Amino acid sequence: MTIFNVISLFGGLALFLYGMRLMGNGLKESSSGALKGAMEKVTNNPLVGFFLGLVVTAVIQSSTAAIVLTSGLVGAGVITLHQSIGVIIGANVGTTITGQIIRLLDLNSSGGASWIDLFKPSTLAPLAAIAGIILIMAVKTRHSGIVGQILMGFGILFTGLLNMTAAVSPLSSSETFAHTFVSLADTPVLGFLAGAGVAFLIQSSSATIGILQALSMTGVLTFGAVWPIIIGVNIGDCVTTAIVCSIGSKADAKRTGVVHILFNITGSLLIILTMFVLTRTGMLDALWNRTLTSGGIANVHTVFRLACAIVLLPVCGRFEKLSCVLVKDDAQIGVSVERELELLDEKFFSSPALALSGASRAISTMAKLSHDAVLSAMDVLQNYDQHTVDVINENEERIDLLADRVDNYLIKLSPHVTLGNGNELLNYYIQCFSEFERIGDYAVNLTENAQELRERGAQFSGMALRELGVLRNALDEIMGYACQGFRALDMRAARRIEPVEEVVDDLVATLRNNHVKRVRDGKCTIYAGLTFLDILVNIERISDQCSNLGVYTLSLSDSSIMSNHHEYIHQLHQGTDEAYNRKYQETREKYFGALAEADIEDEG
Repeated sequence: MTIFNVISLFGGLALFLYGMRLMGNGLKESSSGALKGAMEKVTNNPLVGFFLGLVVTAVIQSSTAAIVLTSGLVGAGVITLHQSIGVIIGANVGTTITGQIIRLLDLNSSGGASWIDLFKPSTLAPLAAIAGIILIMAVKTRHSGIVGQILMGFGILFTGLLNMTAAVSPLSSSETFAHTFVSLADTPVLGFLAGAGVAFLIQSSSATIGILQALSMTGVLTFGAVWPIIIGVNIGDCVTTAIVCSIGSKADAKRTGVVHILFNITGSLLIILTMFVLTRTGMLDALWNRTLTSGGIANVHTVFRLACAIVLLPVCGRFEKLSCVLVKDDAQIGVSVERELELLDEKFFSSPALALSGASRAISTMAKLSHDAVLSAMDVLQNYDQHTVDVINENEERIDLLADRVDNYLIKLSPHVTLGNGNELLNYYIQCFSEFERIGDYAVNLTENAQELRERGAQFSGMALRELGVLRNALDEIMGYACQGFRALDMRAARRIEPVEEVVDDLVATLRNNHVKRVRDGKCTIYAGLTFLDILVNIERISDQCSNLGVYTLSLSDSSIMSNHHEYIHQLHQGTDEAYNRKYQETREKYFGALAEADIEDEG
């Protein structure tokens, strides 16, 4: 074998890898939305997850991509670690489909009818490339480019395989090469290390098996030499995937990669043990020295992985427990919502009252998180603290997760709820959870205001900070009423929201004028002044969301309020309700009195 054969071999490998990537990217792009949607619907049944993982990997031609996608969904909280295990096992089997496609190489060495020639790689490769380039360059439909990319990838992949096959053909007459593979049969550890090393280096088990299939054309690869290489490929591939899953991931996302490693190591050990027993009993004597074709290698790869899946799928829960021992939980920042998520279980649909109770608890947690976030964000404006900002951001992620789960849960629950009180509560919860989610968003906006000030080295005046302190107390009061009103369906608390909301509006208008004057007088920088005004906008919006929550709560006892929402608020502001007037006046005196004290302190 000359240097030119080596160059041709590695050139063919380059084409093979690029073709595989091109085809895989095209398949992922054409079906990524559907694939992700399907994976989001994985149930707690590992068998369903297994078939889903198998199909997804067969479609996108990459177990690494399928497992990394699964890891991302676990990290995002869309599916649980338990749900991901079946997908991981299925992905291990699905990746063998590539080898079954590559076995078309066997047709090159077989005779037969002329129509079979159409399916030979030497014919399929140029045909696929021709069709692909026509679709890319001449056809301008919506999906032509993606389909063309898939076909081009297919053509380049097989062109690379043909190049590798041609490059290694001189090895068929090389006694040294033949002895090397005979020695692998006698020393399986070398074959194992070779398979693991190559799979790790090129980061693809399919590509490594493809190289082995190309080498099979030399006619010197026996079963005894090949099986340890295939075992090594399984290990080398899963290490790469685990590394990718671990980079910047949360604990459960890292555990998906660990589960992949544990499954492949356990499966490999089972196969090694089985092979040891079978060889000792002489049951493999007829197969041991049999020369394997491309199809034979593909079959061994598929049988090994499928057998591991069948044996280990029933005990896959053990991998989950072991991964939790090996990968410790993330340091807890913020509040855990695992219990609330567990209560959003569809099995409660048979008892809508229980299901609504679970939704109420989840939204109550959202209410508490948003209330805490607002107060913490106001504190950060006074005294910046990065840990507090991290807690607010983490809790905002939990609010968003709860909002998404509650939304889907209530929509699915709606057909099970009959007209009457249950239906009114369902509609009430649908209205309320989005308000608490928006409040959480505004709290994050306030932390971003604080971060911008810190990064620019800008500061508020002492008076501005004291004014924000007054607003913080007002927000604490109105948020307290909104949360109490929702949590206990407390109509008295709900009625107290609107007077405070109107006072907050008055405070915002007054503070806006005060701050514009400070900027004009040079007591505050332009940038700090603009940030202060942005803060006032976020505060006003928080009080508006509380006002909406008050109206929704009051509508449970008086449906006419919701149908005339704006008229109801308008009448209150016109002074037609004595209780409202009294509460508004008390609240106004309270907070404007605090402002007056801040003014005196500033002058002093």
